[in-house]
Amino acid sequence: MKKLISATLAATLALSLAACGSTASTSEAASSEAASSESTAASSEAAESTAETSELAGTTLKVAASPTPHAEILAVAKEILADEGIDLEIEEFTDYVQPNLVTESGEVDANYFQHKPYLDSFNEENGTHLVSVGAVHYEPFGIYPGKSNDLANIADGATIAVPNDTTNEARALQLLAAQGLITVRDGAGLTATVNDITENPHNLQIKEIEAAQLPRTVQDVDFAVINGNYAMEAGFSVGKDALATEDASSEAAQTYANILVVKEGHENDPAIQALYAALTSDKVKDYINSTYDGAVVPIF
Repeated sequence: MKKLISATLAATLALSLAACGSTASTSEAASSEAASSESTAASSEAAESTAETSELAGTTLKVAASPTPHAEILAVAKEILADEGIDLEIEEFTDYVQPNLVTESGEVDANYFQHKPYLDSFNEENGTHLVSVGAVHYEPFGIYPGKSNDLANIADGATIAVPNDTTNEARALQLLAAQGLITVRDGAGLTATVNDITENPHNLQIKEIEAAQLPRTVQDVDFAVINGNYAMEAGFSVGKDALATEDASSEAAQTYANILVVKEGHENDPAIQALYAALTSDKVKDYINSTYDGAVVPIF
């Protein structure tokens, strides 16, 4: 009997040990299978990431641009794109016609030098099919001191010089209105002229002068409203010299922001989107803010 009980216990113990061994083995197998699945998933994600990167690696983009500030800003974007395997070639133009023509013909992939109103006008006049990818920066108008330097205590009858072309004159008048110096007729917007001034409590004398000449004549008037690019070229510091500038949220800033432009149908190309992402990156924003002293302002 004792032998029978011992045999039974031995058999039971053996079965128990076998069961434990089977459970451990199953657990290890499951763990191994899970690890394998995770590894496969990770490899798949890495492969997809590599595929996305390699899709653009080796791409060359040609962009037409004005020398300052556009080509300079693009040079910063070039460094960013290089990390993605994209080679950015920057072709500089000093006129406002050829960059659009070579973009239309496909000689370059994009251009960066103009604002939307100019683009719309160019398309209408030339039968081109160019579209905006997005805004990058604007060059603010500023009010600069001449004979006087205190807008808060402006003298009655003070003379203020403004650009004499329709678009820029409207921007100048709207900037003066934003400072409370005049009131412009509701709805006049960026087509405003001196005839749209409805209130002029200080009897300000608005003197219309060709935009490029304003920096040279500022000492002959009390104040002058000058385009950002002309102010910069004349050595004015927008950040230090201007008494007031267009706000980034203003209608003028939003309307006249400089844009990245491509031929219609290419605005969503991956390489173009990569270029726009580079142009609106923190690195470019920091470069603009530290380089142009307020004469160029990022709008993203």
